Amino acid sequence: MKLSNLSQLLFCLICFFTLINSASAQTKEQGIIPQPYKVQKGAGIFTFSATTGIELEENINPHNLDFFKHYLKSVSGINPSVNNKLVIPAINISIDSTRVLQKEGYQLIIKQKHITIQGHDETGVFYALQSLTQLIHVVNGKATVPVCTIEDHPRFAYRGMHLDVSRHFFTVQTIKKWIDLLALYKINTFHWHLTDDQGWRIEIKKYPLLQSISAYRDETIIGHKRDSPHRFDGKRYGGYYTQDEVKDVVKYAMQRHISIIPEIEMPGHALAALAAYPQLGCTGGPYKTATYWGIFDDVYCAGNDETFTFLQNVLDEVLPLFPSKYIHIGGDECPKTKWKTCPKCQKRIKEEHLKDEHELQSYFIGRMEKYLNSKGRQIIGWDEILEGGLTPGATVMSWTGEEGGIAAAKQHHDAIMTPEKYVYLDYFQSLYGAEPIAGGGYTPLSKVYNYEPITKELTGDEAKYIKGVQANAWSEYMASPAQAERQLFPRMLALAEVAWMDKDNKDYKGFLKRLRNERPLLQKLNVNAANTFDEITGDIGTAANRQTSLSLNTTLPGGKIFYTTNGSVPGVKSKLYTKPLTITSSGNIKAAVLSNGRQTGRVYEQSFSIHKAVGKTVTLINQPKGTYNTGDISGLVNGVFGNKLYNDSQWYGFNGDDLDATVDLGSVQSVSKLGINILKYHWQKMWEPTQLTFEVSTDGKTYTEVYRQTEFKENGINAVRANIAPTQARYIRVKGTNKGIIPPGEYIAGAKAWLLVDEIVVE
Repeated sequence: MKLSNLSQLLFCLICFFTLINSASAQTKEQGIIPQPYKVQKGAGIFTFSATTGIELEENINPHNLDFFKHYLKSVSGINPSVNNKLVIPAINISIDSTRVLQKEGYQLIIKQKHITIQGHDETGVFYALQSLTQLIHVVNGKATVPVCTIEDHPRFAYRGMHLDVSRHFFTVQTIKKWIDLLALYKINTFHWHLTDDQGWRIEIKKYPLLQSISAYRDETIIGHKRDSPHRFDGKRYGGYYTQDEVKDVVKYAMQRHISIIPEIEMPGHALAALAAYPQLGCTGGPYKTATYWGIFDDVYCAGNDETFTFLQNVLDEVLPLFPSKYIHIGGDECPKTKWKTCPKCQKRIKEEHLKDEHELQSYFIGRMEKYLNSKGRQIIGWDEILEGGLTPGATVMSWTGEEGGIAAAKQHHDAIMTPEKYVYLDYFQSLYGAEPIAGGGYTPLSKVYNYEPITKELTGDEAKYIKGVQANAWSEYMASPAQAERQLFPRMLALAEVAWMDKDNKDYKGFLKRLRNERPLLQKLNVNAANTFDEITGDIGTAANRQTSLSLNTTLPGGKIFYTTNGSVPGVKSKLYTKPLTITSSGNIKAAVLSNGRQTGRVYEQSFSIHKAVGKTVTLINQPKGTYNTGDISGLVNGVFGNKLYNDSQWYGFNGDDLDATVDLGSVQSVSKLGINILKYHWQKMWEPTQLTFEVSTDGKTYTEVYRQTEFKENGINAVRANIAPTQARYIRVKGTNKGIIPPGEYIAGAKAWLLVDEIVVE
């Protein structure tokens, strides 16, 4: 590792530690992220001096010291010599796998006159030096560390961070900056998503059209994919990494003990490659590199031997660039539409005695796995590679949920847990309206931190097949490094602690304390980290009398919450929040966190619409599914309407099933207005019902239809409000007929449609 390659990180670390010179050296170890396995505090400090030397065993790569030495010299002027055993005090560094039993583990013993580092291996030594660096405290150029003993090792061998560079391309310089940050927080795997429908990002010399055609798209969608009609910027966009650049990045990562796993997508997400080589598709094209986000029917032809020749030749150039054990081959979101009508694919199914197109995908993955195995590599694929049967030796990366990882582990296959519900960093991290555009989900910092990769469904023997955890960052809505960093940080630090720490030692409050101390570091590193985690969050529940309640929370130490109900901005003269609020009337609540009399963060807002059905009993014939099922259907009658981003747990989704809900008002009473909200986003597979009806009953047995609607014109929220003649009713039944199968010519044709609804209104 040359000092010139240490990047901007070193200079910024210098600035940071100089900035925080008022911190107490005795408590500095609290700043280590991820938190070490065991820390025993002592009394006193070790002080670096001009005579401080480093005793280094001969079998240790001196490159491990470059970062630490350069940093120490920069902040204090001290340049410790190496292998000078006459210098005292000294830092002694050794590898001893008999004393430090766990791989990547280390022991760091700091005394007033001596520092001892013992690593299980080279990586353990490197991580010990990362922790030692975080402990350094500088006052007036004098560098010290507190006396303490640290025993540390990771919980999981695989600690990953994924980055998609296909939707948006990031330079080598930016990638290196992020690799530095991964190393600082002991993330050891970088999953580099290099190919997709929107761009092919790696040079393949045998196929030059991948560089001239597949690496570029004509234009890029503006706004969110769900918007209709789509709008575009009209600007050609793209880029790719040369093989020399890839080698440089891989070497850079290896010096920081990070393995890079490349992903070459197959058999789906292939549109960019087909644009250059149309003979690899089922129809022969023509194809164009995708200009908007989503899933596309045109995939690699599984019945064409030329497809496999192409992919094998691609991998022949990829493998020498990446020494990693694993190669990621995608396997996700592969529509079977073209395969069903492709003569070559149908012939392949018949000749290979396959049951259907799902088994054809398994054949495709299995064939590529055998090729990679012959080259001494193993495959990782997204959990769709389970379709049609899991190929022997494959590792599953479970993203659609935890089910794929559970299924793989039960079959004694290795799995990496990366469920979108918990660790997708391209999703929103706040529900505030001012949040920049992001993916549809909601993964706040607390949700990432509290994720537990080993699920209760697994036995002790099965749990050992869960090799680790990974956070994913898809770049549809991360067009610049600044936008990406706001999504990645600080949630990546939470992921680091999930991957490193034993679950019984995790403490979110303690993590936030260390994170707040870390914010100046991220600022000095020029990282555009989000700073929203201490803002107010609201929890909508049910009070004892079945009325809606609102609980307000902030994690800011010493922060007090003030709120208003008249629409004004809260201040010190507003009502002080002390306990959950019972909502008895319609209105808008605003709240703010005040610390030392000053507002911290943005103003929280929540509107309520109180009507006859609020708090009443609701029953469903079909249960909601996926991420649109909170496990509590009371949200259908809580007086709160879902937002247009459908990520606030207020929307209930029925995948291919009809809505059939009945509200019991508790007594017969006059009803004159009925309503419900329908979410219509065809580009998100969310379809309006073919028919929506309201029925009323006094006895729960005989129902009379009072309203019917078949058209829903808005792309977005369709607020259905039916004014009916006043009628006596106790039971209100709402029925919505699901679109069923998405019709030909529409986005994801042939898939089951989602029917999304929220509040059932009765007035």
